[in-house]
Amino acid sequence: MVDVGAKAETARIARAAGSIFMRPETLALIRSGTSKKGDVLGIARIAAIQASKRTGDLIPLCHPIALTRVAADFTIDEQQSAIHCEVTAECFGRTGVEMEALTATSVGLLTIYDMAKAVDRGMRIENIRLLEKSGGKSGHWLAEQSR
Repeated sequence: MVDVGAKAETARIARAAGSIFMRPETLALIRSGTSKKGDVLGIARIAAIQASKRTGDLIPLCHPIALTRVAADFTIDEQQSAIHCEVTAECFGRTGVEMEALTATSVGLLTIYDMAKAVDRGMRIENIRLLEKSGGKSGHWLAEQSR
């Protein structure tokens, strides 16, 4: 692991996003809340938050971080027959929370896939990416909008 002991503790924030595309009838099932496995988006939100807290266990050499806040938001997009996930992770520490936000996004979307795969195995998870990070020596970074 990289030695972060000499780094200053600062407020750190990261936002990540991704999407899952599916058939319109699958999206309607998730939206209605009548999936056989239950509240898909509610469970995906909990899975995302839990995953952010376990990032140090999942990613080799990733520092375990005491997160101060994690928010996972899901937006239903009828036109694209998709659900978009955006996660914000925050801490006050010596290293950033980009990996926690990205891990949470990935697991949130994977949970949607798992809960709906019985009706739509062709769902596609796409475009998982870091949107923004702030804090630390490198300061503020914002993704280009064209990506």
